[in-house]
Amino acid sequence: MQAQQHGDLSTMPAANLNSGRVQTMIEGNDPQEQTNINPEEVEELNQNDMEALLAASTTPISIKRGDVVKGVIVRIDQDEILVDIGLKSEGVLSTKELPASGYGSFNELHLNDEVLVYVIQPETADGHAVLSLKRAAAERQWRIAEEQYKNNELLKAKVIDHNKGGLIVDVNGIRGFVPISQILNLKREEVAAGGESQETAAKLQSMKDKELQLKIIEINRARNRLILSERLAVQEWRQRRREELLDELKPGEVRKGVVSNLANFGAFVDLGGADGLVHISQLAWSRVNHPSEVLHIGQEVEVQVLNVDKDKKKIALSIKRAEVDPWTTVEQRYTPGQIVTGVVTKNAPFGVFARIEDGIEGLIHQSELLPPNTDPKSLNEGTQLELRILRIDAERRRLGLSMRQVEEPAPKEAAPEQPAGAQPAEQQAPTTPSLESITPQQEQQPVSPRREGRTERRERQERGDDTLLSGLPREGEELTAMAEAFRAAARQRTKEEPESEQ
Repeated sequence: MQAQQHGDLSTMPAANLNSGRVQTMIEGNDPQEQTNINPEEVEELNQNDMEALLAASTTPISIKRGDVVKGVIVRIDQDEILVDIGLKSEGVLSTKELPASGYGSFNELHLNDEVLVYVIQPETADGHAVLSLKRAAAERQWRIAEEQYKNNELLKAKVIDHNKGGLIVDVNGIRGFVPISQILNLKREEVAAGGESQETAAKLQSMKDKELQLKIIEINRARNRLILSERLAVQEWRQRRREELLDELKPGEVRKGVVSNLANFGAFVDLGGADGLVHISQLAWSRVNHPSEVLHIGQEVEVQVLNVDKDKKKIALSIKRAEVDPWTTVEQRYTPGQIVTGVVTKNAPFGVFARIEDGIEGLIHQSELLPPNTDPKSLNEGTQLELRILRIDAERRRLGLSMRQVEEPAPKEAAPEQPAGAQPAEQQAPTTPSLESITPQQEQQPVSPRREGRTERRERQERGDDTLLSGLPREGEELTAMAEAFRAAARQRTKEEPESEQ
């Protein structure tokens, strides 16, 4: 019956090759093989393997309470998990002490997973070791921290407390310490004062629950000592990020950034790991005397990349080129004659510059001040004025403004321009109208040139303002020889003209 079940198979391998058990079935189908087997050799082999197994079972791995060892999960039940840690029997891991989520939770564990366990009790009455995964998690994290320290890796940790010396952080279950000198946002005087200063203590308190980017600078497992630095971590991260940005950035593209510092010559903008410089001439379309006039630290701005120098590791940026040039659309918003509000930005010997909107500045010539020819220095920068637009030249980026003509509007195109301080036309003595002031109706009426000449000469003589004599001194004053010659010529011409008219 047995020969029929196995056919011509003469041997079957043992379930455990290391056990030394050899199952031999002689079916009588191979007489040659039977003659080759030496019963004494088989007996000697079985005896040696059994002795080795017995010796291994009587000398188990020596463990004690508090040891952290590696094991392999061999069975998972709802209440307990069996872990093979090399003992003669498996260790027991209670599922009640497993975390609800993350590493070590019930759903994260599988058969044949290698885990790190803490030995609570080496052996119970049943012969099993009592193990803990939760207590081993801290040891596991220490080993991870040692690898991070060796590889100069950066990590993130949450601030859980502080003292006068610095911040206490949680590094995945390990308490780490960040000295006050290694905190990034503290000034030198605050570091020097230490946590005993109320201002510094308040800043440390405000950092609680914040997540910081850190780098391990010292680790000692035996003393449970883990020292970290935020300052070095940020410096190293920025250095790595700068290299990446120098390869990524292309001239002409627009990026968002945060103003990190202000200087007399411009502003520095953080692009997310690397700072670029916005020169003062590239801050705005209008004139800027100092970057603080248009920016403040922490302000988010859009910038255009002007140039990237990989050799010198410098990035040139522009804020104004990321915006629309207001001069391209100025004629759509303003027209000559319009009244606007302007702010004095600069004084010059010939007038005053005023800004009517960001990027649009115009000149108030000294003759257009109120009163005219006022000293431009009398108007302080920042003074707000009501102004009239005289002319717009968008191509040349020029804008003419006037204070005087806000209260004294410019005359109509047909009327001559009145000098400053002149009396209104209705209060002046009637005079012969000039050619420019003749109305269209008057222009249509024919006037005899001869009659017009007599009338004008007669009126000039009555007024005593002959054109040739108007600029000369009156009689009784000292005259030069040339002045007397001009006067004599004028008198002679006056006598001759009536005779020729007859």
